[in-house]
Amino acid sequence: MTETGLTLRERKKLRTRRALVEEALRLFSEQGFAETTLDELVDSVEVSQRTFFRNFTSKEDVALAPERELWAAYTADIESRPADGLALADFQEILFTAVAGMAEGWERRFVVSRALCDRTPALVASSLEHCAQVTDRVVGRLARGDRDRELLLRLTFELMLSAWRWALRQWSAAYEDGAGPGREELYERMRTAFATIPRVAALTGSQARVGLAG
Repeated sequence: MTETGLTLRERKKLRTRRALVEEALRLFSEQGFAETTLDELVDSVEVSQRTFFRNFTSKEDVALAPERELWAAYTADIESRPADGLALADFQEILFTAVAGMAEGWERRFVVSRALCDRTPALVASSLEHCAQVTDRVVGRLARGDRDRELLLRLTFELMLSAWRWALRQWSAAYEDGAGPGREELYERMRTAFATIPRVAALTGSQARVGLAG
């Protein structure tokens, strides 16, 4: 989220939120997620716990904020569009748009957050739960109670998510000490991953012919 068009109060709130995310990621990375207390975090940013809970629901929420900000933008875009007619290409293009709309420095925070998540079981569980919630929200919005359509949408969306995760792994691996490739490099890896999806569909269709069924 950028500050363009926000009121002074909204800008202050956004800056406090970002300060909490930045400091949380620093403390969690240096000290450990479980070892860092909420009191330490709010004291470091010089805000109250009440202020923290106006912005986040938990330590897990603030640690995964870069990921959740991205998917909040994604689902908001999905929900602003007509429920009919969205295809796999639309799912992909909306994800490009969501990444492009993230605030300056998002990519660095995202990589730090993912690295922290990868070594923290509590964050892995929270991330997977959030992913499932996003999937249910998107699919439910577009399926509108049609079970056959729901299955097709779910498989389509989860195929895109698999490609997205591959792109993220390739992109994140290039980072060193919080500095590295920016969004253009992420877009390149996303394009590569998404371009492979039709080949996956074709392989599935020819599974029996090429002997992959067992």
